[in-house]
Amino acid sequence: MTDLHPPKVEIFDPAARVNIDPKGLVREIEECREEPFGLYVARPTPGRRQFHYLESWLVPELGLRFTDFWFTPGHERDQDFYLDVVRVRRDGPRWVATDLYLDLVLRDKVSVRVIDTDELVAAAAERLVTAADAEYALETAFTAVEGLALHGYDLTAWLSTKDIALTWKRHP
Repeated sequence: MTDLHPPKVEIFDPAARVNIDPKGLVREIEECREEPFGLYVARPTPGRRQFHYLESWLVPELGLRFTDFWFTPGHERDQDFYLDVVRVRRDGPRWVATDLYLDLVLRDKVSVRVIDTDELVAAAAERLVTAADAEYALETAFTAVEGLALHGYDLTAWLSTKDIALTWKRHP
């Protein structure tokens, strides 16, 4: 059985250069920038054994948060990018992302795998998310999988068809 919890909400405040995680911890953002299609943030991840740095893009139009985790040696995972299905809204200058449980693990130009469907199903059954949000999460994941598959699981190629160009510190 999955660890049942309400949707996680994260706040990104570019003006204050902070990221407030779902537990209310305030993390300093090292770099952030807003583009017409989304918000980029990069920051260290103190207190995390598995990874020491992350870069993320919130792309509201796609309902996705794209993340590159910089894994600590010995904790590497067979992935290039991690995609969270999210609903993003603006609260003044702040970006508020609600995680809708489903995630996609992308091995760029190789494969994509959808995970945490059990969490979404359990949350919907317990009415922690509405039926509309559960349907949105599924449609968002299906759309992403289809788009990636049609482009050989090449993230850049898929996003270019949507006039979205993500830039990363580690990925040229």
